[in-house]
Amino acid sequence: MGIWILNAQVVASGNELTKQHILVEGNVIEKIVDAAKEQPDTAGHTVIDAAGKLVTPGLIDMHVHLREPGFEHKETIATGTRSAARGGYTTIACMPNTRPVIDTVETVKYVLDKAATEGVVRVLPYGCITKNELGRELTDFDALKEAGVIGYTDDGVGVQSAQMMKDAMAKAASIGMPVIAHCEDNTLVEGAWVSEGAFSKKHGLKGIPNESEAIHVGRDVLLAEATGVHYHVCHVSTEQSVRLIRHAKQFGIKVTAEVCPHHLLLSDEDIPGMDANWKMNPPLRTPRDVQACIEGLLDGTIDIIVTDHAPHSEEEKARGVDLAPFGIVGFETAFPLLYTKFVATGQWTLQFLVEKMTSLPAQVFGLPLGTLEVGKEADIAIIDLDAEKEVNPEEFASKGRNTPFTGWKLKGWPTLTIFGGKVVWSEA
Repeated sequence: MGIWILNAQVVASGNELTKQHILVEGNVIEKIVDAAKEQPDTAGHTVIDAAGKLVTPGLIDMHVHLREPGFEHKETIATGTRSAARGGYTTIACMPNTRPVIDTVETVKYVLDKAATEGVVRVLPYGCITKNELGRELTDFDALKEAGVIGYTDDGVGVQSAQMMKDAMAKAASIGMPVIAHCEDNTLVEGAWVSEGAFSKKHGLKGIPNESEAIHVGRDVLLAEATGVHYHVCHVSTEQSVRLIRHAKQFGIKVTAEVCPHHLLLSDEDIPGMDANWKMNPPLRTPRDVQACIEGLLDGTIDIIVTDHAPHSEEEKARGVDLAPFGIVGFETAFPLLYTKFVATGQWTLQFLVEKMTSLPAQVFGLPLGTLEVGKEADIAIIDLDAEKEVNPEEFASKGRNTPFTGWKLKGWPTLTIFGGKVVWSEA
């Protein structure tokens, strides 16, 4: 007994949609038929009538924080994966800055076992570049690869030593693995929580300069050129970083990059006041940087969209901007935000948005996922492009409520998510 998804609106090209019926058997897509030409026999199958809603491959998020082990008061693998499913995601890659950090085979196994028993979507862990993310000694890349990590990163902190980063890249390249970099020069950010721009100047605050990110991007693309590694830049937020990545790609350096919805939608001029729900790292930059990130995404300089889903407890965010941790949640609002802002307004095509959140992340990281094709994994999201509702953090499946988008009216909400041929979340 399988599942027939009837009357699915599937992206053909641009904004063109075709109506199809999709049969799921087991964990794979068994059949796709043109709804205008064939009415399938659904006897003995579960039937889901998509009723003209958009049906896409399950969304893929290559930068998330599930917080477990060690920070279960913020999020767990169980709550985080449920939140992901609610946002239409079926594959997520979790960062290693947990406690303990993911720098041993045992911790990798812990995460994978937890995901298998308590998670509802696919969880792909990253391993640390350096032990305890201290930047002093490389982890055992071979052992971590064997245990199941998909790349190496010290996300949350930048690798400050150029020699350490070069050694990491050389080792990763030798075993065919990517290095994923949080780009931040610590000497330029200490004591600041907001970008150097209109808000910091208005309130007399020390600002985080753009070059704090771009210096590491520039350094690392040169090291990537020297070592031949696949180098991936986390959460790009500045015009300078976009320019450096574009230049590196023009010279054939193996660099890819990601951007978050909040860095495409908000600038430091939007921050309403001393509200820690607007505190994130990288911080919100200037309108010029926002435009550069949008242009970089459009011309392929930036390859994919990620959420950097970073939940914190309400108590932590209530400490005030100086003491509250950096980060906002993102799973459950990402697609509606981007659809409403860019697709519904005609700035992007629907195909462009869907590819940046499905097939392209899969391609960047070599995953056999992200497409609706016969014989492929039955990871599917159904999305209502027309229904409008407000962002209400109290309805989130995530433990985190920390978002600057509360009250925004959006369209493009996921209504059902299938992972591995099973319904893992449904609005109904």
